[in-house]
Amino acid sequence: MKIGIYTPYLDTLTGGEKYILSMAACLAKEHEVSLFWDPKDEESLKYNAQKKLGIDISNISFVSNIFSSSVSVVSRLLRSKRYDKIIFLSDGSIPVVSCGLILHFQFPVEWVDGRLIKTQLKLKRVEKILCNSEFTKELIDKKFTVSSDVLYPPVEIKEVEIEKENVILNVGRFGQHVEGVYFKKQDVLIQAFKKMIDGGFKNWKLVFVISVAERDNERFELLRKLGSDYPIEFIVNPSNEKLWEAYGRAKIYWHASGFGEDIEKHPEKAEHFGISTVEAMGAGAVPIVIHAGGQMEIVENRKSGFLWNSIEELIGYTQIISEEKDVWEVMSKSAQARALVFSSDKFYSKLRSLI
Repeated sequence: MKIGIYTPYLDTLTGGEKYILSMAACLAKEHEVSLFWDPKDEESLKYNAQKKLGIDISNISFVSNIFSSSVSVVSRLLRSKRYDKIIFLSDGSIPVVSCGLILHFQFPVEWVDGRLIKTQLKLKRVEKILCNSEFTKELIDKKFTVSSDVLYPPVEIKEVEIEKENVILNVGRFGQHVEGVYFKKQDVLIQAFKKMIDGGFKNWKLVFVISVAERDNERFELLRKLGSDYPIEFIVNPSNEKLWEAYGRAKIYWHASGFGEDIEKHPEKAEHFGISTVEAMGAGAVPIVIHAGGQMEIVENRKSGFLWNSIEELIGYTQIISEEKDVWEVMSKSAQARALVFSSDKFYSKLRSLI
């Protein structure tokens, strides 16, 4: 079978891109797979996918993007005839193609009016809809009056033979909704940690593994300054190996995406799944993450981690885990067991059955 895959997001190679490239690599074992992307960037992307994400896409071809705004509908219809299926990562748009279309959503699209007749007619041509979590599925199904399938992201589970340290870890990309409002709420975590240190919390450090695009370097320095004079460390744009070293050392994993946001009105501002949370759990870090979005599907509260609703709860749960070694050991093992539910093997098996 000849399969084409489209995503507009291959510039930062974070969680969403890892999902798509893992999907492409999996399907390429049995099918002819092409990525709609600028062919001149092919070698660079293949190299970075291997180095940063640990994904081998050497057997995937790159073809010019038929979904570019410069490509006419007629041209897209003609060129899409070459494929049996096309998987399209959607931002709410639904393209018209001449083969089986599979829509994939990694986040809610609340800005789209799914009731429009034009939208409903396009949906009739869609073969299948995939979502990355139950959180996303619930909102997509309601938006478009459909019944989608959940395909959890593939999560790499590694046994990391590194001695644990008193490290609280957060992994995510750098970005802002508006000036001073960060996507991943790293500033919220910095302020919480500073509050703990000022209150007598000792012998721990907060580590951020963060992806920063070159265009954001200047704004990123403002975030870095928030943590100055405190035991706060930033590891910027690391290799996959360095990322797993950080997971291996961490005892606790923090996550705050969606904090302070109106999730009812803007569900897209919550974490839609939480790959980094699962990766950290797989390495034995106890997750203490916000009670919102896809995090609620990952963490079994008070068993494989903690779900918090306020900064006071975040601090309180962290103090419990940092002070009570027995509690940490039990929850660390539980977190590792829970992470296996979202393993790459399960992703590959379900993807094959759905496609």
